[in-house]
Amino acid sequence: METILVINPGSTSTKIAVYQDENPLFVESIEHSQDEIKKYENIIDQYEMRKDLILETMEKHGAKKEDLTAIVSRGGLLPPIEAGAYAINDDMVWQLTYAPQNEHASNLGAVIARSISKELNNIPAYIYDAVTVDELEPLAKVTGLPEMQRKGMGHNLNMRAAAMKYAKETGRPYNDISVVVAHLGGGITLSLHHKGRIVDMISDDEGPFSPERAGGLPVFQVIDMATSEGMDKKKMMKKVKSQGGLMGYFGVTDTRIVQQKMLDGDEKAKLIYDAMILNVARNIAKLAVYVDGKVDNIILTGGIAYSEYFTKEVAKRVEFIAPVIVYAGENEMESLALGALRVQRGEEKAKTFVKVEK
Repeated sequence: METILVINPGSTSTKIAVYQDENPLFVESIEHSQDEIKKYENIIDQYEMRKDLILETMEKHGAKKEDLTAIVSRGGLLPPIEAGAYAINDDMVWQLTYAPQNEHASNLGAVIARSISKELNNIPAYIYDAVTVDELEPLAKVTGLPEMQRKGMGHNLNMRAAAMKYAKETGRPYNDISVVVAHLGGGITLSLHHKGRIVDMISDDEGPFSPERAGGLPVFQVIDMATSEGMDKKKMMKKVKSQGGLMGYFGVTDTRIVQQKMLDGDEKAKLIYDAMILNVARNIAKLAVYVDGKVDNIILTGGIAYSEYFTKEVAKRVEFIAPVIVYAGENEMESLALGALRVQRGEEKAKTFVKVEK
């Protein structure tokens, strides 16, 4: 039997769980107040604080770290990597500490996991399906500017888990399916899974607008706004990442509030909500053309997928391509645990990360 510690650090919380094989012994989200977080100049400086809280929470639930057989963490902002598991090694810890792609709390996960692993005689520690998984084929990367390439960056953990769940339920290997998966959350990203790889993806900076992201925008107007209003990079990034979408129109990020406004007869709410739905459907169709429309199924997942109205309206627009399946929720902790379990059982092999110095 495998006993696996799962670590998933976010900006204001650290989600942890302990699984025995496929079964969670406990799942808990440790909340971090702004007062607590602002004590630290850099995210990596939170390492000891978060590690101590993880061990205290395990002890509170009666889970002994000495009983662990493996650890798995959400992957941080590494350079582009392949999908699946990577063994956490010193190169990965160095990369996330000194040269990550960007600052994010997820960078702490592998660092904490490596430390606990060393204390337990180097039990296996992994990351699985990191945000920076990039398996896009060369054809899908080309843009209209030689200086820019499209990148594969999105909710890879949940999207790939949904694709593998579909494969298992249909009795087919993941390598044999062709599905479009849309992750519907605070940010919306979509991916095309074909012959065992994520061959194309639409990230949340070029796809549908969402509860807080602006999504793809008319680039001439973006240039005009940035230059005429004298906005620097930080202000512009804040506007498109956290002040766009439903937040920009209604001052809220909860889709349930906007949906209820629509159902109560608010015409603006209906227009914007239906436009978000149209954007999701439009981008599903964009991915389908990469495989000439030969898609087995379309999968809707993430928190917004709990909305029957949203998923039914998307389905109406894309069912001409393929049938639609709904796997509501994000399921990140379970996805991490099951990924590590497959490696421990020999069903997958963990890859080796080599640092990339800037």
